[in-house]
Amino acid sequence: MDYQPPEATLITVGIGGLPMKRILIALVCLCSLTACESANSQAPPPSIEVYFSPKGGCTEAIVAELGNAKKIVLVQAYSFTSAPIAKALVDSHKRGVDVRVILDKSQRSEKYSSADFVAHAGILTFIDAKHAIAHNKIMVIDGETVLTGSFNFTRAAEQKNAENLLVIRDRALAERYTANWNAHAEHSERYEGR
Repeated sequence: MDYQPPEATLITVGIGGLPMKRILIALVCLCSLTACESANSQAPPPSIEVYFSPKGGCTEAIVAELGNAKKIVLVQAYSFTSAPIAKALVDSHKRGVDVRVILDKSQRSEKYSSADFVAHAGILTFIDAKHAIAHNKIMVIDGETVLTGSFNFTRAAEQKNAENLLVIRDRALAERYTANWNAHAEHSERYEGR
């Protein structure tokens, strides 16, 4: 005689009075929903790093981010006298990264401005003279990373001032900052340097 397995029986013992079958169906649905949400989400969750000055590594963080730039760097700055940051922008430009800079009108006549350094290196540089002060302090890198905060791109901001810098990896936020950069570029004037 051939072996015949016993007929399958429905297990009705469950948790909290719910039959096991219902619990299993609920778990399968929940896992499927979670898998679908994961598959549909294209962007990783935002990540944020924070730095403080004086001597808190803000300049080093900016230089490191610029060193990792692959396609494009958009800059808006009020005061721009940091030699390491200016050099990192020029180095990015030399690697083929599209670097574009918008500066406050004070940078035309600032004694130690890096505006001339980047403009003479062939970086597309603009002056935003439409506002009383173009007080932005931002960089958008590769449409993914935003650097912002109170930190001016200056030596004093790193060495003497109490400042903050956020490095935010978030495509949606980067898109908004890029749109804002473009809006300011439209009314800014090209700066060729002195």
